[in-house]
Amino acid sequence: MARNMHQAFAGATLVGETQHRRERFSLLLLNLEEYYFEQHTANHIQHKGSQNERKIRGSLKICSKSVIFEPDAISQPIIKIPLRDCIKIGKHGENGANRHFAKAISGGISLIFSQVYFIKEHNIVAPYKIERGTMEYVFELDVSGKVEDVVETLLQLHRASCLDKLGDQTAMITAILQSRLARTSFDKNRFQSVSEKLHMECKAEMVTPLVTNPGHACITDTTLYFQPLNGYPKPMVQITLHDIRRIYKRRHGLMPLGLEVFCTEDDLCSDVYLKFYERQDRDDLYFYIATYLEHHVAERTAEGYTLQWQRGLLSNYQYLLHLNTLADRSCNDLSQYPVFPWVVSDYSSSELDLSNPGTFRDLSKPVGALNKQRLERLLVRGLRFLMSEQPGSLGCLKLVSSRLRASIPGETEVSGRTLAPSALCPLPSFPCEFSCSPSAFLLTIQETRYQEMPEPKFMYGSHYSSPGYVLFYLVRIAPEYMLCLQNGRFDNADRMFNSIAETWKNCLDGATDFKELIPEFYGDDVSFLVNSLKLDLGKRQGGQMVDDVELPPWAQSPEDFLQKSRDALESDYVSEHLHEWIDLVFGYKQKGRDAVGAHNVFHPLTYEGGVDLNSTEDPDEKVAMLTQILEFGQTPKQLFVTPHPRRITPKFKRLFQPSSYNASTADSPGEESFEDLTEESRTLAWSNITRLQLHEQHKIHKEAVTGIAVSRSGSSVFTTSQDSTLKMFSKESKMLQRSISFSNMALSSCLLLPGDATVVSSSWDNNVYFYSIAFGRRQDTLMGHDDAVSKICWHDNRLYSASWDSTVKVWSGVPAEMPGSRRHQFDLLAELEHDVSVDTISLSAASTLLASGTKEGTVTIWDLTAATGLHQIPCHSGTVCDTAFSPDSRHVLSAGEDGCLNVIDVQTGMLISSMTSDEPQRCFLWDGNSVLSGSQSGELLVWDLLGGKIRERIQGHTGAVTCMWMNEQCSRVITGGEDRQIMFWKLQC
Repeated sequence: MARNMHQAFAGATLVGETQHRRERFSLLLLNLEEYYFEQHTANHIQHKGSQNERKIRGSLKICSKSVIFEPDAISQPIIKIPLRDCIKIGKHGENGANRHFAKAISGGISLIFSQVYFIKEHNIVAPYKIERGTMEYVFELDVSGKVEDVVETLLQLHRASCLDKLGDQTAMITAILQSRLARTSFDKNRFQSVSEKLHMECKAEMVTPLVTNPGHACITDTTLYFQPLNGYPKPMVQITLHDIRRIYKRRHGLMPLGLEVFCTEDDLCSDVYLKFYERQDRDDLYFYIATYLEHHVAERTAEGYTLQWQRGLLSNYQYLLHLNTLADRSCNDLSQYPVFPWVVSDYSSSELDLSNPGTFRDLSKPVGALNKQRLERLLVRGLRFLMSEQPGSLGCLKLVSSRLRASIPGETEVSGRTLAPSALCPLPSFPCEFSCSPSAFLLTIQETRYQEMPEPKFMYGSHYSSPGYVLFYLVRIAPEYMLCLQNGRFDNADRMFNSIAETWKNCLDGATDFKELIPEFYGDDVSFLVNSLKLDLGKRQGGQMVDDVELPPWAQSPEDFLQKSRDALESDYVSEHLHEWIDLVFGYKQKGRDAVGAHNVFHPLTYEGGVDLNSTEDPDEKVAMLTQILEFGQTPKQLFVTPHPRRITPKFKRLFQPSSYNASTADSPGEESFEDLTEESRTLAWSNITRLQLHEQHKIHKEAVTGIAVSRSGSSVFTTSQDSTLKMFSKESKMLQRSISFSNMALSSCLLLPGDATVVSSSWDNNVYFYSIAFGRRQDTLMGHDDAVSKICWHDNRLYSASWDSTVKVWSGVPAEMPGSRRHQFDLLAELEHDVSVDTISLSAASTLLASGTKEGTVTIWDLTAATGLHQIPCHSGTVCDTAFSPDSRHVLSAGEDGCLNVIDVQTGMLISSMTSDEPQRCFLWDGNSVLSGSQSGELLVWDLLGGKIRERIQGHTGAVTCMWMNEQCSRVITGGEDRQIMFWKLQC
């Protein structure tokens, strides 16, 4: 399980952890976008000069917008004085608080101010106490010689805080920060080894939730370092490059300046998140680490994870975590915290029935569109807007029937007009009654309203993920973060996270509440549901105190709630529909017209590329946009631009029976049990495919072997070759039994018809030949193409032929049974046209789909029932050498001259995985997870598609492997090659 919020928010000072620690200060005591510069050991002098004078020992922190004093005694509160509230700053005892001072007569600094905050008195995390009125505090530094410098710094920061414009304040503080960074450099004495070689050093900030800490990043040949400018929370952060497992470029505040480093494979939280001031610095450091990792860690892509998820190697939870990580979501950035869906909609029943579809939320809709009545109210408001602002712009205003009035009581008046059912369209050419449903009508209104809206266009005034929403859920384990975000206050008790059912109801009914969930709802740490810190979170209107989260009736305990939530997330229903939610959040319905149609449009500032901060010249406008970005939340980076594939579940596996290992086998009684048995043997065989050993080999042709077909008994092997011959080889006698030549042109492929009585061969002479085994003669000839026939397939008395004439043709007919009899007339059923030569084809298990590969590298998936193309995927840079459907027909694998193996999702046409070798792969066999391919050099390669690596290289032919055959049990393989040989392989289990 991924590391949870306790580790992600390690910078927080939680009550239970601090009873035995002296330091209570954390960066969370600062304002948002504030920096902590330096600290000095000091005494707070109370009642200076009186008999009650008292010294409180502690540490004085100088920050960019405040002065913070942390007493050593935990019974004393931390004092925070905002610089903007300071009236005078100077040495104690001097008149005025300006620039010029006399020699220090003491180490005292005087602050006269109008407002002060008291925090964590007795080390209790609680809302800040505020005292107002003119006050003077005196702080006496241990090192009196630093007083003048500290006062000068405070005056400079005070001037920045008092500037009228927020943009000017930010610019001045940034200049002060950059000056401090320029005067310092990375301390190379902290290298782990004297032999380390420095590669680069640059200025950066370490990002943690809600705060950033400036300093210097440094990378050597062995280690990544970060040294905070203020030495907090420790003088050095270091990560050995050898320990790094993942590294991602990040956008922070919608700027491409972030870099996140993970030393684990599956954890939710990273080991360090750095934000750079210059994009080039980020890119250079990323390139150096990525180059180092190239030889140690396999690259992870969304498509690769998709294939693993579809095949069941990743759970729904794991897959969503990976997508969040790839989409710039991070525990260190609350504006981009990982987002998970609500999946359950029943929070009132005593039992949670995961077999009932009504238990679940509709994953095809965003939260804002889940409640039909709320959505219709929103859309009617859109109608009001249009009729009041642009009454003639809708075209057909032939509105609102009694059905609309019945569905939305009280909404029959629009801009003061009562619209009767018989209201006619203003355009005379459309005299029609409004007969569509209210939802359909209002959907049209909403889409029209969206197009008519002024810029910026958006549908929702809040987001589904924001810092406020994250901390709403996590306030019980991260109270200081909530106090930091809300200026020292908790939210109103009735608006806190009090109940699962109440929260869900508000997400359905609330006018501005559209939030999704966070990963913790599907984890194993219940602490965010329990007030174990005994926080005083306020009293609700009914008089009850805010304490533990109220659970639904079907949950017996917090642990039970999380377990059942996980069960729901991994249920069949969610597995079958999760791709629809992915389309909304990470996919093609995130932006553009599809997002409008799905009611899934948020403020443009939330989207990557929605605003160019570098082109914004007004500093106030830039700061305002940054603040809105950080507080409003951000939409994940778009990972998919086509519909996301479904997950393969038992329900969908059944739709693709029979198995594609023998598509021509007829159903018969008892076959299902046999199928189960052979499926088990196939799984075992493929798990041991690296143990394939050469059993025997025979050179039977004069040129490259192009096709292999084997009788069901396995006794006879038929091969074709570029030497223009079809040969019949006896496996038992190990002798060549027949050699047949149909023309002087090369033969390109062969197959055996059901019953093992006829061999069919394709030829470069544009023909397809039928050969009778029993009679030893050519049985029939199909002259169906204008150029070489490159590949043939057969199923259910239909022949499929691919040709260099840029077509694939589908023929119906049965060849003549007796040689010499009248030839059968083959009927052309369909012609699938391509732009260039077709080099290979393959059929799905049920032969309802066909995949073709062309000379120019395009794979096309065809629907044979309608003879239409479903998807055209240009996925290779050269000729496609081979294609094949997975056993369940959910994926197509293609191999090309470019050395790539590409996996394509049949439903969506998405390229979901790609692996590359250093040479072309000419042919292959696969079970959907592993691949056995024949390479240009003659090796057999075993690929782990899900792991993204080559598992084994097996020495084979002395030239390219050109064709392959495997028996139904996957225990025997025959290969043919350019070396004119056929090789027989056995699995050694």
